[in-house]
Amino acid sequence: MSYEMIALLMFSSMMLSMLTGQRVFAAIGFVAVVAAAVLWGNGGFELGFSAGMKLMKWYPLLTLPLFIFMGYMLSESGIAEDLYKAFHVWFGGLPGGLAVGTIGLMVVISAMNGLSVAGMAIGATIALPELLRRGYDKIMVSGVIQAGSSLGILVPPSVVLVLYGMIARQPVGKLWMAGVFPGLLLAAMFIIYILIRCKLNPELGRALPPEERAMPLIDKLKLLRAGILPFVIFFLMMGLFVMGITSLVESSAVGALSAMVAAAIKGRLNWAVWNKVLEQTLGISCMFMWIILAALCFGAVFDGLGAVRAIEHLLVGELGLGPWEILILMQISYLIMGTFLDDTAMLVIVAPLYIPLVGKLGFDLVWYGVLYTITCQVAYMTPPFGYNLFLMRAMAPPEIRLIDIYKSVVPFVAIMILGLAIVTAFPSIATWLPNHVYVRG
Repeated sequence: MSYEMIALLMFSSMMLSMLTGQRVFAAIGFVAVVAAAVLWGNGGFELGFSAGMKLMKWYPLLTLPLFIFMGYMLSESGIAEDLYKAFHVWFGGLPGGLAVGTIGLMVVISAMNGLSVAGMAIGATIALPELLRRGYDKIMVSGVIQAGSSLGILVPPSVVLVLYGMIARQPVGKLWMAGVFPGLLLAAMFIIYILIRCKLNPELGRALPPEERAMPLIDKLKLLRAGILPFVIFFLMMGLFVMGITSLVESSAVGALSAMVAAAIKGRLNWAVWNKVLEQTLGISCMFMWIILAALCFGAVFDGLGAVRAIEHLLVGELGLGPWEILILMQISYLIMGTFLDDTAMLVIVAPLYIPLVGKLGFDLVWYGVLYTITCQVAYMTPPFGYNLFLMRAMAPPEIRLIDIYKSVVPFVAIMILGLAIVTAFPSIATWLPNHVYVRG
């Protein structure tokens, strides 16, 4: 059997395993280990062991549980709710102002957590009821929360970029820096769209009446204190890292410790919060570690087969495609896969083929990591099986139907694709910051 047929058989077996309802890491890891054993006999089992050792020796992996802990500690301690009250007062006077404040909240939550699902949960429980109560259009606000929460996988400290860095062997610090400007660009585009649309059609999101906004300036300034702790934590953590005072892992420890101190200052560090945060941190961290382990095993088999060289020969030699044409085809394949897979599954499935090929085509792997992440954001919200669509349906009240959720994402998906095109056409949006301020990875 040719190497190409073996690779095709592995992919089809893996997809069939996932269709049976198996967890992603179990399906991928099982196919990888069985294929290694069949191809290389008893020695093939060493691939799994070697992958495990490589995972345990990867020092930056320590950042994963620490950042997840930090995000959940800040979320569960009620800091996000205080922050939304401040956005409510300061932005409520604009048409669509509360929706703009929701995007701002999502950016801050993203900078505290690094997970899309955390932003979705906070937006659906804190912002959504308030927006609906104020008469905002249910379709628009559903799209706002889904689009805003997707920023969690791009704005640092993105957990998805940690996973990409492990598989692509790129510095996590550089990847985080690369995600800053593209993340802010998308957030700004969301806000501009909301303001223009609500200006043209005020019924979608009316400004709060003056009597509800009547508050002395001193009281408004006091409300801003709600946002001080999250921003202090973020700038303390990332600032020390950028200045070279702390390493990446040390910065994550600073963030985790600061989140505990913030919760204690707020008087919300109790046993119930502590127990829930640790439980969520353990579950998410273990899931990502199993996925990385499975990805490393799968990638080792592909390296041994020479599948990357075979794909390169097919696309460049036989089909005669240029580097940019190949890159666009890769992004389209991510969009298609994203309709039925989450970001980690997509990365694990195609990373062994795509990432080495991207490097051989002469593209910057840090920049490509940002492109991959933005494409995941789009895929999260693409019907019929986008990840965020079903999360939103599970968390939204009954009056928001699935068809409403599908309609709500259309303009935001268009904005994300435009943002993806901008970052693709102007790579310096992603690469300028890491090239100028990156100290240690």
